[in-house]
Amino acid sequence: MTRDVLREVLGAVAVPGPLAAEVHEEVACDGYVRRRVSYDVPSGKASAFVCVPDALSAPAPVVFCHHQHAGQFDLGKSEVCGLRGNPDQAYAAELARRGFLTIAPDAIGFEDRNWAGAKNIGWFELSSRLVRGRTLLADCLQEISLAVDYATSLPEADPRRIGFIGHSYGGRAAIWAPAWDERIRVSVSNGGCIPYRHSFARDAGFQAEFVVPGFAAGYDVEDVLALAGQCEFLLIAAEDDRWSRGAREIETRLRERRAGHVRVHVVPGGHEFRPPERELAYRFLDRLRAA
Repeated sequence: MTRDVLREVLGAVAVPGPLAAEVHEEVACDGYVRRRVSYDVPSGKASAFVCVPDALSAPAPVVFCHHQHAGQFDLGKSEVCGLRGNPDQAYAAELARRGFLTIAPDAIGFEDRNWAGAKNIGWFELSSRLVRGRTLLADCLQEISLAVDYATSLPEADPRRIGFIGHSYGGRAAIWAPAWDERIRVSVSNGGCIPYRHSFARDAGFQAEFVVPGFAAGYDVEDVLALAGQCEFLLIAAEDDRWSRGAREIETRLRERRAGHVRVHVVPGGHEFRPPERELAYRFLDRLRAA
């Protein structure tokens, strides 16, 4: 697979206009300032939190923090910033305290991007694109790139050092985003590496955002990971997590391809992002400091 093939498989995206970004609020937090921002994207208005570390002596590495799914459509950026939801998901805030500039937008259909009172609109967002020969995944990936555009335009950010982290839905996005955007140099996926071939099981299935017509006929996540050779990946998988199935297969298949930029770490437990795994993730993202 090449990037041209990837773009062809995912379908066209609209040409974005100017971001026209606005800062709506700044809040002083423990070790960082949290800004609530918005900017224009082709499908509407993006809504994000940007966490800027205090007392920076030099521009900081940027980490895109993608929220989980969990069927909680009223939650997105607020959970990864520790304002609501599961404290174990507050990695955007934790990374800001460690000196990373983090950006955490709502994905399409979540929190401020949900137009149906926190109902599941993912399948509508998917089908309304499929009938036009487009995919929801392409638009989601384009929005990730636009968020990176915004974050790296800030004077506090180092545009050469860009990372990504996510759990569950965010863990899946952590595999795809570096294949779409070559600027992402380090990416951590927790609890989201299940290949398409294992998703046909009835207790797994397919998330709307990752339904791409024909993709599984010729490709799988190993192809996406292999494509993003500019990025160092850490895939954290749990033994009793269905969304982590196939992790060791991925490791074996990529080793056969000599794709040494992907590391797989399997731990006991279920679909969680516990402190030990977050610490492992943060240490891996520290590679950006030496980039």
